[in-house]
Amino acid sequence: MEAVTPGVLVMAYGTPSSLDEIEGYYTDIRGGKPPSPELLAELTGRYREIGGRSPLLEITRAQAAGIAERLGIKTYVGQKHARPFIRDAIGQIVAEEIDIVAGLVLAPHYSYMSVGDYERRAREGFAAASWHGQFKMIDSWHLEDGFIELLARRVNEALGRLSDTAREAATVLFTAHSLPQRVVELGDPYPKQLQETADAVAAVAGLDRWQIAWQSEGRSSVKWIGPDILEVMVELAAHNASGIVICPCGFVADHLEVLYDVDIEAQALAEELEVELIRTRSPNDDPMFLDVLASVVARAVAP
Repeated sequence: MEAVTPGVLVMAYGTPSSLDEIEGYYTDIRGGKPPSPELLAELTGRYREIGGRSPLLEITRAQAAGIAERLGIKTYVGQKHARPFIRDAIGQIVAEEIDIVAGLVLAPHYSYMSVGDYERRAREGFAAASWHGQFKMIDSWHLEDGFIELLARRVNEALGRLSDTAREAATVLFTAHSLPQRVVELGDPYPKQLQETADAVAAVAGLDRWQIAWQSEGRSSVKWIGPDILEVMVELAAHNASGIVICPCGFVADHLEVLYDVDIEAQALAEELEVELIRTRSPNDDPMFLDVLASVVARAVAP
C-alpha cells in the first residue's frame, strides 16, 4: 500500500504585525472596503493600548508547532485576514505533496459564520490549486475532556485570586465572540455549544454561580447575540456582586478581543462598578492544551 503523507492546516483569524498594517487588515475584514478614518483611529488606538501589536500569530505558530511535535506531522499556519493567509498555507501544502490534510480552526465552537467560513475558504483554495488530496475538516472540539479540565483549572485558579469577600459570591462569566442574531434564527449550533462548554466546565470546577455572556460585538446595524458582557457586569453589580471571573472560553490565545476587550475595557468598567474582576489565563501554548489539539487532529487524520 502506498504511503500517505498527512498534514494539518492550522487556521486563525489573523492580526496585523504592526500599526502600519492595521488599515490593510481592517480593509480585508471589511471585504475590501476601507474603514472610515474614525473607525481606523479607534482600532489603531486599541492596538496601541495593548502595546502596539497582538501576539496572536506567534501563539498560533507555537500551537501549530506543538501539534507537529506531538504527532510527527507537518503543520501549516493560515490566517483569514493577514499573512500568512490560508491560500499561502495551501500553496505550501500542494508544493510539498501532502496527501491528507486535517483542517483545524483555533476556535472550539462551530458556527457557519466562523468555522464554516474557514472551511469554505480552505476548500476553495484547494480546488483552485487543483489539489487531489483529501481534506478532513474538524468542525468543533468544545467538549474535549482535556479542554474542559484545563478551563476548570483556570477558573478555580482565577477564583483563588479574588479576595475572600469577593470569592464568596463570585459569578463566572463564560464568554465568546458575539455573532449576528440571525445565526440563532437559522439554527446555528454556536450558542448551544458555548452553553455546553460552560455547563461542562462548571460541573468539573464545582461552580455555584455561572452564566453565558457575549463580547466583542461587531460594528454593524444588525442585532447581535446577547447579553453583552458589559451589560451583564452592570446587572451583577446592581445585585451586589463583589467578584466576577471572566473565562473567555471561545478564545484560545491572547489577542485583541482578550487583551483589550476584557483586560482593559471590562476591567475599567469593573473598577467603576467597584467589583473585583479576574480573567482566566488563556490556553496559549500550555502543554496540556497542546495535548488536546494534538488529540483532536490525530483522530481526524487517522485511517
